[in-house]
Amino acid sequence: MSSAENFNKEREDLNELVMQYAGKTTKRFFNLDTNVYKDGALPAKTKEMLGLVSSLVLRCDDCIKYHLDKCQEQDVNDEELDEILSVGLIVGGSITIPHIRRALKFWDENK
Repeated sequence: MSSAENFNKEREDLNELVMQYAGKTTKRFFNLDTNVYKDGALPAKTKEMLGLVSSLVLRCDDCIKYHLDKCQEQDVNDEELDEILSVGLIVGGSITIPHIRRALKFWDENK
């Protein structure tokens, strides 16, 4: 199983656990999260790239992996990824470099 498959399986299992305990607020938040990344005035691909930059700046490795996987589904290429990560580096600073390293490893493992 690839690292993306492992990540997605664990995420799915843990989301099921969260939903067992979830009240209205959590369920509404998860629904908003799902719907915000759909095509609208901005295409889903652009939204996933924005999500990746935001996750990098916030230094959330799980979120970075999630958006990398979604970016691959949206046919983001290596050159686009480089620019996405460059924006995150400029906005977030050098503290994002370890996350960029792990992001590129995840990206390469799941091509």
